[in-house]
Amino acid sequence: MVMSCTRLLRRISITNEAAQVMGIRGYAVAGGKTKKGSRGGGSGDAPTASVLTKELKSTTVFGANILKDGADPKIMPDSDYPDWLRHLLDKRPPLSELRRKDTETLSFDDLKCFVKLDNRARIKENIALRAKN
Repeated sequence: MVMSCTRLLRRISITNEAAQVMGIRGYAVAGGKTKKGSRGGGSGDAPTASVLTKELKSTTVFGANILKDGADPKIMPDSDYPDWLRHLLDKRPPLSELRRKDTETLSFDDLKCFVKLDNRARIKENIALRAKN
């Protein structure tokens, strides 16, 4: 009786790389007994939140690295960043407040914001009207 190739390979102890080349699926082996009540899912090598010191947290942006061999970027002093970056998080006035003001007296940024918000409101209104019909 001839055994199939996969049955034969399963009986032989092979490395993971060889199994991947052959297209054989490997299964995880239980590592041993665990304590009652302990949860799996976390690896012992992962750093915990308490390991990261306050000094390290204040000088490095963790999780911002997108390169395989790169490192997390360091936080630079405020003088190294461009001026426009600080204004990205400034609050913009809502559409209702911009409608109350005279469009002739609005600054360019507020006028640009007004046009964008007004167009968005008009589009939503048209979609709602079409949905009712």
